[in-house]
Amino acid sequence: MTLEFIEYPDREMLFLSLADRVAGQLSQHLRVNDRASLCVPGGTTPAPLYDYLSGAEIDWPRITVLLNDERWVDGEHMRSNGRLLRRHLLHDKAEAAQYLDLYTGDASPEDAAPALSEAVAAHLPLTVLLLGMGTDMHTASLFPDASETVLALAPDAPAVMAVTSNRDEPRITLTASALKGAINTHLLITGADKREAFERAQSLDPTEAPIRAFLGDITVHWAE
Repeated sequence: MTLEFIEYPDREMLFLSLADRVAGQLSQHLRVNDRASLCVPGGTTPAPLYDYLSGAEIDWPRITVLLNDERWVDGEHMRSNGRLLRRHLLHDKAEAAQYLDLYTGDASPEDAAPALSEAVAAHLPLTVLLLGMGTDMHTASLFPDASETVLALAPDAPAVMAVTSNRDEPRITLTASALKGAINTHLLITGADKREAFERAQSLDPTEAPIRAFLGDITVHWAE
């Protein structure tokens, strides 16, 4: 288990290089497997990466794309991660990918979680997992000191859980049991504040710094 930290001269080089690496790992997997899966974060930071990746020459119909987590809002809501994904990744060549939408339209994420866990489990282990991280060291919807985070970090957790104790909308998130088994894992961070948070996380417990749970066999990509 090795942590590789790659520092890029600028964000443009980071996004280009990471898009190429992700595309290569998906293509390599498809040479010996029928299908592949790509699990990615929402937020604005990775949007340029998705723009590059959307045009990659991959066998997209054999790839299932899903988010690390989603806010429990309609898919056209401004805060929907799925909305961002459809605008930046799931177009051009990547429009042919299969998309597993974490927002089901159920009344609550708790109602949707059991069926979503089954749907996600069918695509495990994830072929390529891309994680993001907040300055509070959260990743996916696993937040420091949140009651659900302890449950979501447990090895026997279902693949998907509802998160309702955070400060904005209810959410749905993949848990550590689904995320940690990925074949290829990457963390994308930018800026001095996130690099400092990443370095701080390495000495903390995962309940205080959830990203710590994934800092084993991972490649970290950083640019100022």
